[in-house]
Amino acid sequence: MRIVIAGGHGQIALRLSRLLSARGGYEVAGIIRNPAQGDDLRAAGAEPVLCDLESASVEEVAAHLQGAGAAVFAAGAGPGSGAGRKDTVDRAAAVLFAEAAERAGVRRHIVVSSMGADPAHEGEDIFDAYLRAKGEADAYVRGREGLDWTILKPGRLTDEPGTGQVRLEASTGRGDIPRDDVAAVLAELVDSSATAGLTLELIGGTTPVAVAVKDVAGN
Repeated sequence: MRIVIAGGHGQIALRLSRLLSARGGYEVAGIIRNPAQGDDLRAAGAEPVLCDLESASVEEVAAHLQGAGAAVFAAGAGPGSGAGRKDTVDRAAAVLFAEAAERAGVRRHIVVSSMGADPAHEGEDIFDAYLRAKGEADAYVRGREGLDWTILKPGRLTDEPGTGQVRLEASTGRGDIPRDDVAAVLAELVDSSATAGLTLELIGGTTPVAVAVKDVAGN
């Protein structure tokens, strides 16, 4: 099964690539715009795919998605970026990636969003712009009939070692979550099509990752 990850050099994406490639049965590709990042992806078991989601066409991105079994949007403008790039990456690139997945016939679509993402979020700070951008992208994805989407909204991300224990629900309240555990949940969601149509919040908890995903999927 081929998995294509947008934002392939991101901290969560690299963790996800390592998990999937270690499991076997997966061919992982990570979309990056900086060729210097290619070795990091290869070390994580992923094929680097050079494509700038801020300037590429839907057709170009769709070509990279051909034959994939799932697409994961894990890209972000990142710390230090202004409101303009929150719009071009966190909103527009997410929209482009969803359109391209639909064009390529890749139904399984997972979005790494953010707790608090809301197109109607108010405020003038950069983080407010970020939450609006993510919210607008999420709303767009939810409207795509050609996608079996799941939107994952982690709480405050940390670099603490993962525990493998999470709380995954439609609404969890605020909390922290290690990036390791976010990647572990994403790895389970890739194959959990029964979670299609769900928007889920994720924080640290007491339920093993695989059990938490099965619970929300109704299995």
